[in-house]
Amino acid sequence: MTRVAAIDCGTNSIRLLVADCDPATGELVDLDRRMTIVRLGQGVDRTGRLAPEALERTFAACREYAAVIKEHGAERLRFVATSASRDAENRDDFVRGVLDILGVEPEVITGDQEAEFSFTGATKELTGSDHLARPYLVVDIGGGSTEFVVGDDHVRAARSVDVGCVRMTERHLVVDGKVTDPPTAEQIAAMRADIEAALDLAEETVPLREARTLVGLAGSVTTVSAIAQELPEYDSAAIHHSRVTYERVREITEWLLRSTHAERAAVPSMHPGRVDVIAAGALVLLSIMERIGAEEVVVSEHDILDGIAWSVA
Repeated sequence: MTRVAAIDCGTNSIRLLVADCDPATGELVDLDRRMTIVRLGQGVDRTGRLAPEALERTFAACREYAAVIKEHGAERLRFVATSASRDAENRDDFVRGVLDILGVEPEVITGDQEAEFSFTGATKELTGSDHLARPYLVVDIGGGSTEFVVGDDHVRAARSVDVGCVRMTERHLVVDGKVTDPPTAEQIAAMRADIEAALDLAEETVPLREARTLVGLAGSVTTVSAIAQELPEYDSAAIHHSRVTYERVREITEWLLRSTHAERAAVPSMHPGRVDVIAAGALVLLSIMERIGAEEVVVSEHDILDGIAWSVA
């Protein structure tokens, strides 16, 4: 076993995994897995820069994670940064801050690398499974981007497109600095058109409709699963490898789009940091399912973070 630490810093959240990995057997044992909503991508789509307060929230989480990594004695650490820090003019401020706190430089990876890690993390434990038809389409719906990967045991095609729950919310649902609550029909239609255009772009590279099993990753998808199961609190074990039908995804998405902030916040499994962006994330998932004719989505709690851990091991 090799003890490793992996950090995934996205547009909406930063996550840590400390795990023991055995590449020979494919076994990965979690020692600590945690997530903090930092909204690093706050305003990036509009300004092109990382906001000072967003950087400070992220650095505070990094200081907490540094203590956890030291406590567990991880031998290796890899820090991967995704969409928001790819897009920002002042990404050097981010890199210097992370280096000072954690002693490693964040790797600002490409969308294709992001897709590769997501696919490995989501499907490594599915290899050899006879109850899920292949090829898989893995979709990782993040804050700033969504990754599409089609593959069997290995990636066949991948594409990252700039639609995510934070980016869509900020682009279409924010008026005078506040999220419209609930959004208008015109706002929803504009958001849907943006998502459909992104799906067209993804289909230029990735044969989405060839997939036999849709595997959904990240907070928007896992939250939809938690709502579908009416969980009394967020429960990773209940969510991991759960299946949500198209009809249930449609019902939940329609409810989220017509609900108020207070109604969404009252959902017991809802992370406070997702209340304002979950409707956009659910609409991305619904649009994907409609595009490929998926009857259900298999939800995975194992994603890019697990893929990063395997790359270190």
